[in-house]
Amino acid sequence: MDASTKAVVVFALSEYKQLQNKYEVYLKNQMEADRRRRRILISTILRSRQQIILKSGTEWDVFSMDDYTFARHFRVTKPQFEYLQLKLLENGLQKEHSRGLPPVPVTKKVLMFLWYMANQNSFREMSDKFDVSQSSAHRIILEVLTIICTMGPTFISWPNACEKAVSAAEFHRLCGIRDVIGVIDGCHIRIHRPPIRGTDYMNRKSFFSVLLQGIVDEKGQFIDIFVGPPGRIHDARMLRASNFFTTWQEKMGQYRLLGDSAYIGQEFPFVITPKRDDGALLEADQQQNSQISLGRVIVEQAFGRMKCKWRRLRDLQNTQIDAVVMIVMAGCFLHNMCVGASERCQEHPHGCPRQEDENV
Repeated sequence: MDASTKAVVVFALSEYKQLQNKYEVYLKNQMEADRRRRRILISTILRSRQQIILKSGTEWDVFSMDDYTFARHFRVTKPQFEYLQLKLLENGLQKEHSRGLPPVPVTKKVLMFLWYMANQNSFREMSDKFDVSQSSAHRIILEVLTIICTMGPTFISWPNACEKAVSAAEFHRLCGIRDVIGVIDGCHIRIHRPPIRGTDYMNRKSFFSVLLQGIVDEKGQFIDIFVGPPGRIHDARMLRASNFFTTWQEKMGQYRLLGDSAYIGQEFPFVITPKRDDGALLEADQQQNSQISLGRVIVEQAFGRMKCKWRRLRDLQNTQIDAVVMIVMAGCFLHNMCVGASERCQEHPHGCPRQEDENV
């Protein structure tokens, strides 16, 4: 091998070793980067699990939770929680003293109530979660329900003249119909068969329910509710039985509501309903039907959001109608309290599942 060839071979070997060393360094860096990514991923998963698991017992401090975790557990922001606690205190909620045991603080009572409304846990599970006896858990929930149901005007009120004008303008923008200030509809709340007159609560979808009649404004906020009729009752009959029906002329004035075909009839001149499509509808009637449908989406979404956020309303494991009515009323009050900044569902950021026309 002559000198020039030897020099080329030496140079080639030197370049190869340099490339090999660079490749080994590259592989080492990649492996280290992969390890860092795995550590970050594992740490993130562990943190998320720690956020989702609510500690039980008297030691945990829920206010050490970050805002996202607190809202995920209790379905309200911390300012909303403080507002609700203040209103309950003003209306008589107090510490509970029982058999020489440490008193249950008001804060804990309100948190237990929110947890109860936001989940479908049994009282046995709540007893373990909040470190109280089952009887205390039941007594606390009933106490808070009883108090909050006396606070209707705090959460639900009929709009004044100025608010009606604002609602009418917004509904006209949304669906093109003038002088509309709200949407009315009925919603089924699933229950167990009551011991008295149980068959009356079997609805046409073949399950037991009580009915909620809701009137909502353009924001999906309840401005009137009526709770308690058996599930087999028709929406029109429920409206006739409600307190709203006896005062509609005073409340509505020149304004009207949007409703579905259940409210067609001369008894309800304040409800704009779709024309029945017999195949010969005029174009103007078809357009109005579409506008009514567009407006009615608001009440369907309101029922859907309420049941999504306050899961207790999806299936009440109750047979006592008085308790059912209080729970549904409380759900409506909490829904109104949460309409606004925290309304977006964390589990369904693009919108909660919409209720069907039957609102079951």
